[in-house]
Amino acid sequence: MNYKAYMLHNYKTLPQIANLSEDLIEAIDVVGSVLPFKTNNYVVENLIDWSRVPNDPIFTLTFPRKEMLRSHHYEKIKEAVKSGASKSEIKIAADEIRQKLNPHPAGQLDHNVPRMDGEKVFGMQHKYRETVLFFPGQGQTCHAYCTFCFRWPQFVGMDELKFASRQAEHLTEYISNNDSVTDVLFTGGDPLIMKTKILEAYIRPLLEPGVKNLKHIRIGTKALAYWPFRFITDNDADDLLKLFSDVKKAGKHLAFMAHFNHPAELKHPAVKEATERILETGSVIRTQSPVLKHINDSPQVWAEMLEKQVELGCIPYYMFIARNTGADHYFSLPLVDVWKLFRETYQAVSGICRTVRGPSMSCLPGKMQILGVNEIGDEKVFTLRFIQGRHPDWVAKSFFAKFDDKAIWYTDLKPAFGDEKFFFTDELDKILKPGEVEIDFE
Repeated sequence: MNYKAYMLHNYKTLPQIANLSEDLIEAIDVVGSVLPFKTNNYVVENLIDWSRVPNDPIFTLTFPRKEMLRSHHYEKIKEAVKSGASKSEIKIAADEIRQKLNPHPAGQLDHNVPRMDGEKVFGMQHKYRETVLFFPGQGQTCHAYCTFCFRWPQFVGMDELKFASRQAEHLTEYISNNDSVTDVLFTGGDPLIMKTKILEAYIRPLLEPGVKNLKHIRIGTKALAYWPFRFITDNDADDLLKLFSDVKKAGKHLAFMAHFNHPAELKHPAVKEATERILETGSVIRTQSPVLKHINDSPQVWAEMLEKQVELGCIPYYMFIARNTGADHYFSLPLVDVWKLFRETYQAVSGICRTVRGPSMSCLPGKMQILGVNEIGDEKVFTLRFIQGRHPDWVAKSFFAKFDDKAIWYTDLKPAFGDEKFFFTDELDKILKPGEVEIDFE
């Protein structure tokens, strides 16, 4: 299958679009002017059930919907489009809205950028002691865009919202100079949108004997779901798999972090073939997804997804809570509902599928897991714990928050038992205050 991408300017050439209502087409044009839109022929021809549109989950996952913008934002862009405003005028209006959509949640741009020799190293993030995130400049796009994605600012043409790097030597130097770093995560966008020779330029220096502290190389990607032919018939597919094998031969662990959001993404025969080829290199495939209203917000869907992943040889890794950014009002569920979904999913699958961790919020202090809802004394509370934290000492510590059936993010929660603040609040404030405290990752 030959790859074809469809963007906002040419999606109407798809024959399936001819059957859509005028309202749906209008919504794609209006919302797509604010939030990024891109899909490809594999998604359109194999994953979307067009007889179920607009309620098909993969259509909702990849095509903009009217409800993904607040009504007043929608009307503002609609009026600009219908009045014949120029592209630059529409962009100005869209940029104003984008700035109000929390484009960089969890302090990505303000608090996660590391320093080397006193200078910020852009294109990298170092939030947790062991793990550095790297954003290769050529990988800041995807085969298709997920409408919920918290990386949406990378794709909308606002340079001030981007973080990307082309500096392979900076990555190797930074890791070599930080003994506490054991993991690097290549992310984006999608690093596997890049040609293998470009990806190699970043990875091979990390395989040199001098980079002794690095143990694990992770690649975050949606390619298995949106373009499995990347590993089968693309002209450099074999070179890519050889690179994966060479990581293993160099004594490093390659963790392939696959994003699957619905069972429909796992059913094409090409996914099975691609998965087998990746696993043959000695890599491990771990899977993750947020819980998303309108897409996978049922334990039955999650149980089917986890069971199919295990059948293919993958390891379920994370069930996330949808990030508080972009169209989160459309996709988010109350925390208590996500916890109930996790619990019912856990009950529906065998122990071999229960490697999935969650529900977890990747938020400003770290990764918070909801362990449950409990009655302690005469107070109903959420029980939470840190899976990861900005300070290593927070990891695996549990704490309590007042039960709130409307809360959708940790900022909606208040400490339980009359406490004025959570145990981590003061330390977090110091960490985030410039020049106040440096975390000793050692």
